Amino acid sequence: YSMPMDYLYLALLAAVLLGIVYVVRSLRALHIKVGKQADRLAAGIQKVTDQTRKSSLNDYRQLEAFVQLNSLLKFTAPIPATRGWAGSPDLLLTLAHVVKTSKPKLVVELGSGVSTVVMAKAGAKKVVSFDGSEEYARHTRNLLGAHGVQADVRVSKLAPFKSSNGWYDPKSFSDLKKIDLLVVDGPEGGEDSNGRYPALDVLLSKLSPKAIVILDDVKREGERRLAEDFAKALPNHSIDFLDHEKGTAVIRPK
Repeated sequence: YSMPMDYLYLALLAAVLLGIVYVVRSLRALHIKVGKQADRLAAGIQKVTDQTRKSSLNDYRQLEAFVQLNSLLKFTAPIPATRGWAGSPDLLLTLAHVVKTSKPKLVVELGSGVSTVVMAKAGAKKVVSFDGSEEYARHTRNLLGAHGVQADVRVSKLAPFKSSNGWYDPKSFSDLKKIDLLVVDGPEGGEDSNGRYPALDVLLSKLSPKAIVILDDVKREGERRLAEDFAKALPNHSIDFLDHEKGTAVIRPK
């Protein structure tokens, strides 16, 4: 009877060993799975941390730019919120600096708002700003009045034109020539990558030889392409891309 008992013990031992092997393999698989999840969690935490750090740094830079802008222009009345659809402080500071240093006789701006006030307060002799909305144009005129400065704010209804789904009426620009500073920050654009492209077709010939062209939102593909094409069309100019919140291109004489 001992032989059958030995077989039984061996069978039991084999079963135990198989059980141990199964448990070890299961634990190893669980360890690997938990490790991968931990790695994904760590990567997610790192991504959030990087985004938070980047956002905080950008917020600080915008605050820093606004403090400098306020010191430079000494606002005497409230201004509406910047950033979002409105110009960011880094762009506004660049506009103020360019106006103060280049002293343009004629500024043409596509898209009115805080930027209109900034350039008028910075000393531009004449600012002509175009807006596709009567409501926004009215807000800009009221803002100009509150700050005691003047600009010619024109409403030009948006309509399909060439490659754009909605651009200003080209006839609205017929009386303008020798533009010393052109600011392209409208129409709103966004989904229409060619939304602002007619600015090149309509206004290039109206620029003075020493004109400066500033384009906002060049982190978007359409606006960056427009900036590059403007620069190509002005061989005596050079282009700089500024690392602003929305991206700014400055095209100026070499």
